[in-house]
Amino acid sequence: MNKKRVLKLTETALMLALATVLSLVKIFELPYGGSITAFSMVPIMIVAFRYGTKWGMISGFVYSVIQLLFGISNLSYATSAGAAVAIVLLDYIFAFSFIGLADIFSKQIKDKGISAALGATFVCCIRYFFHVISGCTVWAGISIPTGAALVYSLSYNATYMIPEAIINIAMAFWICKTLNFSGETITRAEKTTSSAKVMVFGSLSILSILSAVVIDALAFFLPLQNAESGELDFSLVSNVNFPIIIIASIAGILLCIIFQIIANLLKKKTA
Repeated sequence: MNKKRVLKLTETALMLALATVLSLVKIFELPYGGSITAFSMVPIMIVAFRYGTKWGMISGFVYSVIQLLFGISNLSYATSAGAAVAIVLLDYIFAFSFIGLADIFSKQIKDKGISAALGATFVCCIRYFFHVISGCTVWAGISIPTGAALVYSLSYNATYMIPEAIINIAMAFWICKTLNFSGETITRAEKTTSSAKVMVFGSLSILSILSAVVIDALAFFLPLQNAESGELDFSLVSNVNFPIIIIASIAGILLCIIFQIIANLLKKKTA
């Protein structure tokens, strides 16, 4: 086995382990399944960014099997063998394997951060689609009301998938703006003429605004979850703590500006 293959397998194994650990760090969990995690999809996206769609899909499939093993108890709710197979395919195999498509825009869009963000958005939408289909078919009459099952499934899964998507998109954008995965080894994305300090402050500038976006998303969407049904209920908007959103937004913008100013000053010194 050559050195490149060993490196590829080792990195993939590490990313799978990291994704699994992050999936257990649940910021919020809904009563009938679904949770907001600490950007658990990003490590699989990194595999796709680094080694392409085929290897990304293989890694996504392995990750889906790991997720299935953790959620194997959900199969006990299946009303038939067909329903059990549908749960396995829709909620696990399809939903997580397609994370490997995260690099779909890498060849069309030169800006790695933007292509990563678009790719992350795409795979999050695919995952949401499969969860919705599962909800309005397999879970209808079990944890989801049979009447208006599609509308309920769309709303319920949006409750956790919207903030989950925002978190993963933000992290994918930041990490691809910071690091370059296209080479034989992972390097920093900044040009070699830029100092490490410039890279750090530039990254902190981006991270500041993205952190504010994530905090705002959590602060806005979590209070909108109906405690009884689990649906996304906009009539609960009065429960949203808007001062926290305002403070987080202002703090993120100010820190972004400060860190960018510092980065620009350091660039001038090293020029």
